[in-house]
Amino acid sequence: MTQGSDISLSEEIQKQLTKKRFELIRGMFNSMSPFDIASALESSSPNNRRILWELVDFNVEGEVLNELSIEVREFFLSSMDATEVAQVTEKLEADEIVEIIQELPEKVIRDVLKAMSSQNRKLVSKDLSFAKGTAGRMMNPDVVVVRPSHTIEVIRRYLRIRDELPQDMDKVFVVNRNNILRGNLPLTKILSAKSSEKAEDLMIRKFHSLLATNSEKEVDRLFERNHLISAPVTNDDGELLGRITIDDVIDSIKEEVDQPFRQISGLSRDTFQETFLALRSRGLWLGANLITALLASSVINLFQDTIEKVIFLAVLMPIIASMGGVAATQTLAITVRGLALGQIVSGNLRWILSRELIVSFWNGLFWSIILGLIASFWFKDFDIFLIIIFSMTINLIAAALSGISIPLVLRKLKFDPAIGGGVIVTTVTDIVGFFTFLGVASIVYA
Repeated sequence: MTQGSDISLSEEIQKQLTKKRFELIRGMFNSMSPFDIASALESSSPNNRRILWELVDFNVEGEVLNELSIEVREFFLSSMDATEVAQVTEKLEADEIVEIIQELPEKVIRDVLKAMSSQNRKLVSKDLSFAKGTAGRMMNPDVVVVRPSHTIEVIRRYLRIRDELPQDMDKVFVVNRNNILRGNLPLTKILSAKSSEKAEDLMIRKFHSLLATNSEKEVDRLFERNHLISAPVTNDDGELLGRITIDDVIDSIKEEVDQPFRQISGLSRDTFQETFLALRSRGLWLGANLITALLASSVINLFQDTIEKVIFLAVLMPIIASMGGVAATQTLAITVRGLALGQIVSGNLRWILSRELIVSFWNGLFWSIILGLIASFWFKDFDIFLIIIFSMTINLIAAALSGISIPLVLRKLKFDPAIGGGVIVTTVTDIVGFFTFLGVASIVYA
């Protein structure tokens, strides 16, 4: 479905909701995909969501929950008891159930597991036994396995008698009696091979696999580099535990890209987040920004007498700080991206640092000359020309140093550089910019 039709559906539902045509909306939901229903729910205010949820068919509630963002999903889960959660997720894949319930309190998760069928409980518990953010937590433990000695005829018969095949299955896995992974057999080979041929003669022996302890980033990189549709997950002994499919990886990449931008500003995925929650999350970041602003202002306060004596310094000092902030953000973006992709390592760090320092120096020198000429002509003062050249060049060099060193320090301390880096580097360039500009000016105009 195109984005345009998705928007028009949401608009139509909101229109019918204001007219209280609930049965019409129920009929619309019955003809919509779970993704489109989720979009309609996310496009509604909290009060309207409660009304719309009552109109969703019980048989698709689990699929709709799986399509919702974490915040909106939690909104609905908070009003369900453990039995209801177990019932609406009954028909989902194990990894999808884990995705839905893993954010719940531990006690609630235990209650949901108790309310599940024995089959789901076994599969979901297996996934939950692995740490969050690992391949073990991402995987679907429901896999189809065959023995090397099985013929194609036996494998076809086995697939036919199964009640249901795992979602997005593109291959079966070949294991020995100890469940050690030996290879895989694509469905295309199973369909085209002779009935008498054996799995061990047709299976692919060289393949990409994941350890259950691999991080989500490692999973994403493996799929991206090798254009995989699915990959098996094993333990350290090579025992097959489950599989990860491309749809799991897409969800992981979307979250990896989206999360830092939201966390930097305290924003939620939920556009219609309740007022109190929005107030709390954004207020924390505004408070952090206030502290950094006070630090920069305290530097300005040190040179209050100089500013009162030479008024035009107040006009120029924000430009010096702003140029440093932009340069630092550019370097920070390069560093964070390089670290995330594994491109910046100890062996090439010196080269990156040298290049950024050279770029910052020449950019600082060039643009400070431009600004210095404008300012000296504007205020009829040649001294300001030299002050600007010195302070802006120093600030852009500080921008390069902080843009590289701060992400490295944050990563060393186990913090995400993409989240806290921006606030810190702009604070550094504000302080350095104000201090050098006003400090030199106080000496020149003493």
